[in-house]
Amino acid sequence: MNIVIGNDHAGTEYKQALVELIEQMGHSVQNYGTDDNASVDYPDHVHPVAKDVASGIANYGVLICGSGNGVCMTANKYQNVRAALCWSDEIAVLGRSHNDANIICIPARFVSLDEAKLMVTKFINEPFEGGRHQNRVNKIPCA
Repeated sequence: MNIVIGNDHAGTEYKQALVELIEQMGHSVQNYGTDDNASVDYPDHVHPVAKDVASGIANYGVLICGSGNGVCMTANKYQNVRAALCWSDEIAVLGRSHNDANIICIPARFVSLDEAKLMVTKFINEPFEGGRHQNRVNKIPCA
């Protein structure tokens, strides 16, 4: 699978570890995030991730910032993107299985690196259940 990843300055350490994890899982990773801890504007690193997921270039995206909120809000402006703000592996599983989320948003200041790794692993491996959930997902877009 093709996975894209983006982060602001609050997520640099996590991004580096998650890229390594995703590659060890056998997937390719495109890094759109900053590799520095100097302050940056998170939307600059979200837009390329969301564009690749929305267009189908990437299967999934991973976004990381301090709270996870800014990256999630930005990504969800794109048609065909369903970004899920996750703070536990259970939420990550439900985001995929019930909401067909295609981007996971991680709040680096509120979860440990081990928790982030577990969430990403489960998010990538969890299938969408479809069925009754598909009808709900179909009602998400506004246009």
